[in-house]
Amino acid sequence: MQMMRKLAPTGIAAAEIDGMTIHSFLGEQRNSGKSRIIKPADSKLEKEWRSVEYLLIDKMSMVGLTLLAKLNRIISTAKHVNPQVPFGGVNIIFFGDYLQYRPVYDAPLHTDFSLPSEKKQGKLLTEKEIQQRLARSLILQINCVVKLTQQMRTEDSWYLQLLERLHHGQCNYDDYELLLTRVVGQPSVGSLCDSPWNKAPTLVFRNEVRTQLNNKAAIRNAAQLGDVPMVCVAQDICNGKPIEDSILIKKLLELSDSKTEHLPGLLPFVPGMPVILTQKIAIELGLINELQPKLVPIPVMEQTFRVDISDILPKDKKPKSNRKAILSIKRRALPLVPAYCITTHKSQGQTLNKVVIDLKLPNETEDIAAVYVPLSRVKRLADLIILRQFDYKVLLIKPSKSQLTEMERLDQLYLETQKRFSQWF
Repeated sequence: MQMMRKLAPTGIAAAEIDGMTIHSFLGEQRNSGKSRIIKPADSKLEKEWRSVEYLLIDKMSMVGLTLLAKLNRIISTAKHVNPQVPFGGVNIIFFGDYLQYRPVYDAPLHTDFSLPSEKKQGKLLTEKEIQQRLARSLILQINCVVKLTQQMRTEDSWYLQLLERLHHGQCNYDDYELLLTRVVGQPSVGSLCDSPWNKAPTLVFRNEVRTQLNNKAAIRNAAQLGDVPMVCVAQDICNGKPIEDSILIKKLLELSDSKTEHLPGLLPFVPGMPVILTQKIAIELGLINELQPKLVPIPVMEQTFRVDISDILPKDKKPKSNRKAILSIKRRALPLVPAYCITTHKSQGQTLNKVVIDLKLPNETEDIAAVYVPLSRVKRLADLIILRQFDYKVLLIKPSKSQLTEMERLDQLYLETQKRFSQWF
């Protein structure tokens, strides 16, 4: 009997703890509004949770309030208890760091609804907003906190101290000058064309940039090997028929895989190139999305996504009043993308041997995670190269008000926990 279940918001995090993703458990597709249908007396659901007393949720910074509310509802239904009992009486253990990347398209667990917002006063809350506030009330019921203070990744003591200051937005100019010694072109930095840097992944902020750099790297790699790169072209259909319009075909194939349920339109192939799985294939074999695959058959996968084609319609066929023209596309493709380059968001939770990063942040980025995550992927400062010069001010980005308030609350709970369980400290 399974007394503990382990969930995480991403495939990599789930694989690391021998668990499953929260979305998989909920029976949802990523970026989909379709939820698992919950019915009273669902025997399968009841069996899944009958013996469970503990639920471990890793990478809590990337878990959203809407997602947590759904999880609470499902467990309460499965356990047949009063809906007012949090998570059906199951003990929830959260792991993570609130200063890393937050969830996409959801409110983070530390959201402070008492702070002023842009929402008009007196306007009724939506169902989603109500559920988010419910989930936040569950977070506020956390009554036991343990701080894990021993750093298990970073082996460089000077670099570890820099990361500690960065974590609080308190870096000094000496830290800045130290990082500048790792910028491409400095005497202490090797060439990106030489080993080991020619095989190190590059971390970027945007999916579109990732796709472009991966395609260019594949072409360059093929040229170095004296090969002609092969390209695997996705099969797209609309309303059950193959698409024949050349303009639409071009638009669909050029879309970033982040907009096509993670199935690429054009997949360049070069012998020996690094790749990442974008779909879950077999958890029991460790073949889960975001992980580099082993030597096993990779089946063609099928996904459906929606796309706005307003920009390619003739003027006389464009929808009026700036409305969108949405098509539903079904795509069959290999669930792989090149891994010469990955997004910083996808790198969260990974320890990389060598890495090339960029600290020139996108406009209007004020999230401390955008700096902290890429810099903290390696064990030593010597294991990273910075692509270009960057501003000192990016090292001074501070946690948000809600992050600071939540961390202060958890610090106080940690002190209370130490008193309650003094024999363990």
